[in-house]
Amino acid sequence: MTRGKFITLEGGEGVGKSTNLNFIKGYLQDHGIAVITTREPGGTQLAEKMRLLLLDAGDESISESTELLLMFAARSQHIGQVIEPALAQGKWVVCDRFTDATYAYQGGGRNMNTNTIKWLENLVQGSLRPDLTLLLDAPVEIGIERVRERGELDRFESEKIDFFERVRQTYLRRAELYPDRIKLIKANRPLSDVQRALVDVLRPLIT
Repeated sequence: MTRGKFITLEGGEGVGKSTNLNFIKGYLQDHGIAVITTREPGGTQLAEKMRLLLLDAGDESISESTELLLMFAARSQHIGQVIEPALAQGKWVVCDRFTDATYAYQGGGRNMNTNTIKWLENLVQGSLRPDLTLLLDAPVEIGIERVRERGELDRFESEKIDFFERVRQTYLRRAELYPDRIKLIKANRPLSDVQRALVDVLRPLIT
């Protein structure tokens, strides 16, 4: 059986990942591809509990190292329970955020040592890397405005603007470092234009 493709969807807050995740799933299904969608942190019962811990703006602060380790603990469970089994069955997996988000949020946003992130990446993932990463990019002010319109903010969404600027710049640097894998999609355009750009990138994987 041919192994499935692993596609990740990345970007800062409010860039439209959820909407476009569903669009990508529908596009692939229309072309006869068996596909599952999932998200990080999360994707399994245990990993979703870790997600709640990470996003909850509770009374006890979470240290940066705790945050990073929780991210990779959830990822380890997610890979073992969901991602690898689906790929082995020939299904395509489309994931809302993956390890590029860790480099962006913990490495860029939190200014954590990227060598530590790289070590954990190799430990947890082995050789697993996305076949394609779609990076939705928009100016931080636009994304944050969209998030605030949705209502109550979680622990990450409550960060200051300069945090999100660092996140965005880290994402853009990674797109420059890995141009064959990471495809930049400008998300501050009408949705129809964004989705047309997504199709242009996805089509070569299908044909």
